[in-house]
Amino acid sequence: MNKLAIDGGTPAFQPDELAKLVPAWPLVYPETDQKLLEVYHSGKWGLCGKYEQLLMEEFAAFQDAKYSVWMCNGTTTLECALLALGVGPGDEVIVPGVTWIATAEAAIYVGAKPVIVDIDPETLCLDPAKFEEAITPRTKAVIPVHLYSALADMDKINAIAKKHGIHVVEDCAHAHGAKQHGKGAGSLSEYGSFSFQLSKLMTGGEGGCLITNDEHLADLAFRLSHIGNSRLHPKDPLQTGLECHQYRFTEFQAAIIYDQLHHQAEVRARHQAAVKIICDILKDIPLVQLQKSSYEDDLRDYYFFTFLLRKDYLKEGLDRSWIFNALRAEGTPLGSGWGSPLYKSPAWNIPENQFIKKDTSVCEDVMYNRLMATLHNLLLAEPAVLTRWAEAVRKVLLAAMK
Repeated sequence: MNKLAIDGGTPAFQPDELAKLVPAWPLVYPETDQKLLEVYHSGKWGLCGKYEQLLMEEFAAFQDAKYSVWMCNGTTTLECALLALGVGPGDEVIVPGVTWIATAEAAIYVGAKPVIVDIDPETLCLDPAKFEEAITPRTKAVIPVHLYSALADMDKINAIAKKHGIHVVEDCAHAHGAKQHGKGAGSLSEYGSFSFQLSKLMTGGEGGCLITNDEHLADLAFRLSHIGNSRLHPKDPLQTGLECHQYRFTEFQAAIIYDQLHHQAEVRARHQAAVKIICDILKDIPLVQLQKSSYEDDLRDYYFFTFLLRKDYLKEGLDRSWIFNALRAEGTPLGSGWGSPLYKSPAWNIPENQFIKKDTSVCEDVMYNRLMATLHNLLLAEPAVLTRWAEAVRKVLLAAMK
């Protein structure tokens, strides 16, 4: 084995070399230029213009749903989904301990209390058994998250929710184009919430979308985000008694996301090919445990490419921090996702009396000791770069292993 860079060997990549070899995100498509100019000169910059109407139809179909409702970001979509399902003060909403803060804060925004539970140690998504253990008479909804594009076990989650009369909202912020048993992520429950924030697999800089197969729920989401107006029934009067907002989407966002939708399958194929290259190089290392999706037939993308360290295979005295430092020396840095569970995020400033935390020992072990992650734009690099990157990671992991 070549000498590690951390021990004075030659690094796999020189400083900043890898950054120059990995495509910048977001990808820019030439055809979008004309659409943005078209929108600019049309004067119709919002209020459900041409491209938002196209997205309403085409993104819903893309995710196997009948309706899609577009909003300014993915936090507002979660909030409106909970409002539409009648979640409010005194209610509890169960969420996984590894997710972005918006998943739980949406419950707080409607006056409910998030209940944070543990994750499955293989998928890193909501553990169905922990979900059921956390149910109380106050539980009104659950928000499973398809984390890093791996799909939560919606068969089990939906069955438990149905048994206890609980609403289900899928957080699909990482799951554009994903499918479970041939059905699109987000279409597997009452609502699916998507984010189009800058780092996401599809992006408009910002943006959010709710999908549903229920006309009434679609209409409620429209009204809640559009100061009471209906887009399904525009001649109907404003509905009273709704806590409505102005969370509208812009036509500039729609024009950008429309083209990203039409390139999504192509980008996903590139990601999947890249992951095969990497996994072929890492697959025989016992220290590596790849993140699984719930079912073999899941069609997934990779918001993050992730794997876990099997700590029993680490040399005595070494830990994930040593591996991070060794990889950084090789010019191939890896991260730890958000770096902490939801409730310990620097952005989580919610008083302790506004949420409930159950046992989250798997969350803490994964986030503080085991998770290795890199954002999806690495997967768009050329095969030779990916091979070189994976070989460097392999070298470090083998050096760390018993």
